[in-house]
Amino acid sequence: MSEQQTTEAAPGTPAPPAVDPRLLVREKGFSGYLGEFARRIRGGELGSLPVVVGLIVIAVVFQLKNSHFLSADSLTNIGVYTSGMGIMAVGIVFVLLLGEIDLSVGSVAGVGAAVWAVLSVNHGVNDWLAVLLAVAAGAVIGVLHGFFFARVGVPAFVVTLAGFLGWSGLQIWLMGKEGSINTPSGSVVEHLTGYYFEDKAYAYGLALIAVLAYAGSLLLEARRRRAAALPYRPPGEILLRTGVVAVIAFAVAYVLNEPSGARGLPLALVLFLAVLVIADFVVRRTGYGRRIFAVGGNAEAARRAGINVNRVRITVFAISGMLAAFGGLFIASLSGGATKNLGSGNTLMNVIAAAVIGGTSLFGGRGKIWSALLGMLVIQSIQQGLNLVGMASEIQYMITGAVLLAAVVIDSVSRRTQRTAGRT
Repeated sequence: MSEQQTTEAAPGTPAPPAVDPRLLVREKGFSGYLGEFARRIRGGELGSLPVVVGLIVIAVVFQLKNSHFLSADSLTNIGVYTSGMGIMAVGIVFVLLLGEIDLSVGSVAGVGAAVWAVLSVNHGVNDWLAVLLAVAAGAVIGVLHGFFFARVGVPAFVVTLAGFLGWSGLQIWLMGKEGSINTPSGSVVEHLTGYYFEDKAYAYGLALIAVLAYAGSLLLEARRRRAAALPYRPPGEILLRTGVVAVIAFAVAYVLNEPSGARGLPLALVLFLAVLVIADFVVRRTGYGRRIFAVGGNAEAARRAGINVNRVRITVFAISGMLAAFGGLFIASLSGGATKNLGSGNTLMNVIAAAVIGGTSLFGGRGKIWSALLGMLVIQSIQQGLNLVGMASEIQYMITGAVLLAAVVIDSVSRRTQRTAGRT
């Protein structure tokens, strides 16, 4: 019998089970992870690496230009100013995952702020109820956009562009002759960006909760995957990941509690993080989130798989409208009240740019909720740094535009590289 015949399996003998390459990577230890990381980079799977590197470069450059950039007060301002438009960017991430766009978020933010101001300030409605009605108004607007897009068949670009114009008119009409309505002292909206937890225990407590929650989620996922005989993260990797998160979380808490310049833990940052965590859970851990990715990847295939595509689209635009109105309340809090032009200017572009810069693809079906945080950190860090060095606003626009273009180019090149490598 020849050597070739001896190595061939006998007819009817089952083939050996395929070994998941992730198991082989983890068996090799640290060198295996380095090799896997290099393979992903070569294959165009960059993830959040470009934006993290960009944040590091921004921090180093502006700190060298102005030593106040990484001070406690400066970083606190970045966190607070990031929150409002960051919440709006979370809604845009949902829409981009569908492969669509929402051009109305700026005007919806203005409507939300106007509804709250008119109800609470002009008509004496309970402040909390006025806030809820403002957010509900944003959700209703989003449902209207989703209905015309999903049911009638009007392109989302056209629907939300019409909304951008129409809701801007509604905002001006609601504000009436006043032009602006100041935020009352002690109101809920004023506290959104003006309240700080001064006790150091709050910042460190939140950091501890975040670390424990992260570690718990990793352990729970590993246990579920092990029970299902799927590849899972070993204890060493879980410990390393938790350690990195702990260092970042407690470093941020220390900066927020630093005696010189810091004011404590901002309520705005807490609310923004809460929105991020809830939205991330919905997208990554629920069937609804998986349906969003399916529709964004291939709507026709999702429909044939039994997914109610129209329902997914309408609810996603409702989420975008709701978060836009909520973010508008933060903008009103920062500016001291609701105005006829709240949400105009570069608000829309910054919100969309944040989602894209953070790593969410414009082509749909790929992205993470945390893109909103990373992208807004990039934009707000650039604005804060340029303000500290005395650059004019037009320079800020040009630099932000260049960063946005670079993010889209990286996304396009990444997708092309993945197609070449056979990973899409």
